[in-house]
Amino acid sequence: MIVGLTGGIGSGKTTVLNFFKAFQNISVYIADEEAKNLMNSSPLLKSQLINAFGKELFVDNTLQRAYLSNLVFKDPKKLQILNEIVHPQVAKHFSEFVALNAHKAYILYENAILFETQNNQFCDCILTVSAPLEDRISRIIHRDQTTRRAVLDRMQHQFPEEKKRLQSNYLIQNTSLPALKEEVYRIHNILTL
Repeated sequence: MIVGLTGGIGSGKTTVLNFFKAFQNISVYIADEEAKNLMNSSPLLKSQLINAFGKELFVDNTLQRAYLSNLVFKDPKKLQILNEIVHPQVAKHFSEFVALNAHKAYILYENAILFETQNNQFCDCILTVSAPLEDRISRIIHRDQTTRRAVLDRMQHQFPEEKKRLQSNYLIQNTSLPALKEEVYRIHNILTL
């Protein structure tokens, strides 16, 4: 079984993910981390990215994430190009991961843009993490040392939270750590019955 985990930027997905990682009978796939790893390690992806965005994208053979973010989050066409290059490779990698982990109770597939990339269609169940908007903005400003405007720009590229909620099997409200942990354990117990 594939369980999708998503939520808007700053909602607390990483915290929820870390609670899930404690369970030994599941496997966890973090789409964003795997995409970064692939962009840094795949010669094919590197070549395609350099052709699309220029040699400045890699310094000392390492992806310059801030540079890439500045390019794509200001230009929807460039974001689309990035997605068309990276997402098929991540999807292929994920398929291989699923095959290797088929013996687990379920695979938790964390993807911030699960619906936007239509990867929700591969999930048997979807969990969405939710938090108040101002809390989310504050977390991202603090975490990324960025501006409110930059956070709002990034949020603009994600589905509205209401749309995610309507398509989810479980909504995890991030209001306090103890309640969050309790909800993760409750959902895990349901999924492993």
